[in-house]
Amino acid sequence: MSDSGRFELSVADGIAHLLINRPDRLNALDAEMIDELGGLCADIERRRDIDVVILSGEGRAFCAGGDIDAWSGETPQQFGQGWVRDGHRVFDALARLRQPLIAVMNGHALGGGLELAACADFRIAEAHIKIGQPETGLGIIPGWSGTQRAVRRFGAQAVRRMALFGIVYTAEEALREGLVDQLVETGTGVEEGRKCAQALMRRGPDATELTKMLINAAEGEEVERVLEAFAGRIAAGSDDLREGLAAFRGKRKPDFGR
Repeated sequence: MSDSGRFELSVADGIAHLLINRPDRLNALDAEMIDELGGLCADIERRRDIDVVILSGEGRAFCAGGDIDAWSGETPQQFGQGWVRDGHRVFDALARLRQPLIAVMNGHALGGGLELAACADFRIAEAHIKIGQPETGLGIIPGWSGTQRAVRRFGAQAVRRMALFGIVYTAEEALREGLVDQLVETGTGVEEGRKCAQALMRRGPDATELTKMLINAAEGEEVERVLEAFAGRIAAGSDDLREGLAAFRGKRKPDFGR
């Protein structure tokens, strides 16, 4: 559990379950929670006992987005330089986890909550939920990649309907629009998420990780890191590296066999 108790992270049999635990505020995110989520992403990324991550919310909502009380009193400069940029930094880290991420939308996903779900590689929606981007109705924009990553992953027209016209989708409509990948009965989302995770873990772990990175790069997500990570893997297994390290340790010039 996080220091504030607003997140719970449990790990068993290679599957991490990250639970947003602020049901009294419909799991709305404030600045402290954004920072905590960033720390949890860094921890998950490093852990070798985690192969798949499931993200869900406690109570009636998956996530109601950014807590209005947390940002409404900020100056425009604070909002742009702090709230928006910090959210991007953390949501980027979540989307770029080396492990596949399954979002179990076991409650409504609105605004920043939908942006949070958009970070996932697979989205499971329970039958009762609703999905939307209500920000312009409050006079603000979707600020955590709701006009960027969401467009790449859902398509521009679906985002236009939600963000410009305020259309709110039911779970069944969201499945038809491609906003979610699987529709399940209310109350079964986490169980189905675990089944999905277990099926995924029967596939090659290295191939899965590399394929996720390639797909992210194709979407324009972390192209630079993907290129350097792939090149780094090749270089790290090369005879040149072994000779270079041996020469360094032996205090001699390397012989690369040219």
